[in-house]
Amino acid sequence: MSMLNLNALPPLKSLRAFEAAARHLNFRLAAEELHVTQGAVAQHIRGLEATLGVVLFQREPRRLVLTEKGRRYHLRVREAFEMIEQATADLVVKKSRVTLSVTPTFAAKWLLPRLPLFAAKYPTIDLRIQASEGLADFYVDGVDMAVRQMKVPASSKLQATLLLRHEAVVVCSPYVKRKIRVSADLWKQRLLVDSHNLWPQLAQKRGMPGVPTSTKTIQFNQTSLAIDAAVAGHGVALVARCFIESDIEQRRLVVVGRQVVNDDTDFYLVAPFSLSVGSDAGVVWSWLKEQAGV
Repeated sequence: MSMLNLNALPPLKSLRAFEAAARHLNFRLAAEELHVTQGAVAQHIRGLEATLGVVLFQREPRRLVLTEKGRRYHLRVREAFEMIEQATADLVVKKSRVTLSVTPTFAAKWLLPRLPLFAAKYPTIDLRIQASEGLADFYVDGVDMAVRQMKVPASSKLQATLLLRHEAVVVCSPYVKRKIRVSADLWKQRLLVDSHNLWPQLAQKRGMPGVPTSTKTIQFNQTSLAIDAAVAGHGVALVARCFIESDIEQRRLVVVGRQVVNDDTDFYLVAPFSLSVGSDAGVVWSWLKEQAGV
């Protein structure tokens, strides 16, 4: 392979200006495309013509016309740019996009802490997270898979696998825990109630007809907010243990009592049967199961 004499090549900016001007047959449009002034394009063309010793354009009163040499040169220059573009595209690894729909709490408390592990292991997969309480429409919303809290799903169009058990436990900050010496003290604390509100079920497990009417509460529409409020010492929360494992390990939260409450729902990974195991979406599916220990 012969050595390239790069010093014999015209400036790249001049070639770009020429290619755009020859394609548009208009200096103004070429300037807009290249984000430079029209005068700059004209200057590049004049410099290129001087370097080559060839007239590339004929300037007519109302239009710009390529000379025969200019036309032939443009074909070769454009071909060269297209080859560079293709070579670059072949070199750069394209990321494959996979869209995962989850609830805001699942995203914030379970998925987000694990995303760095995914990015490190699968750098070529562009994982998109849609956090919403609403159910995803796989065929309308462009979602590849979803994680939802539900009863055992039964659908001829969807595949589902159990990802995490919904085992709710009572938790609070270490400061609040010091106020709970006996079982009855729990109901003297402020209850941090999320949208699932499992407190009546806990009361029944403890042989009570319901939550005492004197108990104060704060209502939240998302479980993640109830968890954050518990960490901040605002009361006691009854939430899925899978969302608070790190908080318990780091002693930001402590478990109160031994009761576990479940409302017959668990967290399922759901996708259309068309999802292929060997695809990038299949990789995400397997990774989620691996992280959940399934």
